[in-house]
Amino acid sequence: MNWVVFDFGEVIVQRTEALPELATRFGASLGDFEPVYWKYRDDFDAGGSDLEYWRAIGAELGTEVDDTRSAELTALDIEGWSRTDPETLALLAELDEAGVPLALLSNASSSMGRWVEGQEWARHFRHLIFSGDLGVLKPDQAIFAALLDRLGAPGEECLFFDDRQTNVDGAIAAGLHAERWIGSAEARSQLGWTSAAGPLPFS
Repeated sequence: MNWVVFDFGEVIVQRTEALPELATRFGASLGDFEPVYWKYRDDFDAGGSDLEYWRAIGAELGTEVDDTRSAELTALDIEGWSRTDPETLALLAELDEAGVPLALLSNASSSMGRWVEGQEWARHFRHLIFSGDLGVLKPDQAIFAALLDRLGAPGEECLFFDDRQTNVDGAIAAGLHAERWIGSAEARSQLGWTSAAGPLPFS
């Protein structure tokens, strides 16, 4: 069987809209907050705790963060990443219904991973793999090795979609087929997929 593996952020869900409200919670302008939000994101997504992440941001912006505030910020952050793309969900449902094995591989914190696992659309995936649980980020080769080990499949039997070219390149270097995510319509073309036909073999 040929696996199709999807990224999460800006593939299944749209880019977060929570940054303005998060900035307000830190008493900062969006212009001051956003660079700091991303500055520590890799450490967070590589296994850092929620509290460590928000405290690192707070230290730069002059705001103390305790456990209660951390939980509030985490909930707000997750909500910001919760807007799914209907056309992408439709594609997932069609592939799943046709028996195509699907997996998700995301640079995401463990707390984000637990939220994803509780979503109705997560049932389409046979495996949900998050960098925060593994302690390694895409495009590191180790995360793709962990993916293939979990799937029990060689790279040539997997097609990976990600919105970042660096991650696409990393997947290709690990022996997978990979395409940059432009949108569900382009993905259908790359898969050779319509609701009435199965995917073409990977080439």
